[in-house]
Amino acid sequence: MKKTNMSKLLMSVTLSFSLLMGGTVALQATPVHATSASKASGIISTGKKYLGTPYKFGASTSTTRVFDCSTFTKYVYKKYGITLPRTSYSQSKVGSYVSRSNLKPGDLVFFYKPVHHVAIYIGNGKILHTYGKPGVVISSLNSSWWSSHYTTARRVN
Repeated sequence: MKKTNMSKLLMSVTLSFSLLMGGTVALQATPVHATSASKASGIISTGKKYLGTPYKFGASTSTTRVFDCSTFTKYVYKKYGITLPRTSYSQSKVGSYVSRSNLKPGDLVFFYKPVHHVAIYIGNGKILHTYGKPGVVISSLNSSWWSSHYTTARRVN
C-alpha cells in the first residue's frame, strides 16, 4: 500500500475510533511556513511600493508621505494583520529570535546597541528600510556598514 493511502487509512481509523469513543480529534493544521512565506512576500511587495519615500525621524504613524524606520515597518506589517510597537527598540522584543544564519524574507533585522534601527530582510542578503537622505531603500546586509552594526533579528509573521 502506498504511503499516502496508508496515511489516509490511519487518519480515517483514528477519526472513526475517536468519534466512536465520544472523544474529539485534533487534526494536523497546514504548516505555518507556507502561510508565513506568502505573508512575507506580501510584506516585501508592499514595502517596495514605498521605495524613495522620504525619511523623517519621529514620523507619524498616520501618514505614508514620510517614514522613520519603525513607522515604516509598523505600517507595512499592519497591512498583513501584524501589529508592531511604535519604536525599533520595542519591535526588537516581539516575535521570536532568529540567528543571522537563519534569516528568512519578512524577518525584522535590528541594528546598533541599544537597538535604534529596524529593517525588513528581503532575502539574498538584502534589507528594505528607511534612513536619512535616501528614504526607503534596499541595502546590502553584508555591506561593511550594515554588517558591522547588525545586532539581532526577530520573526513576527
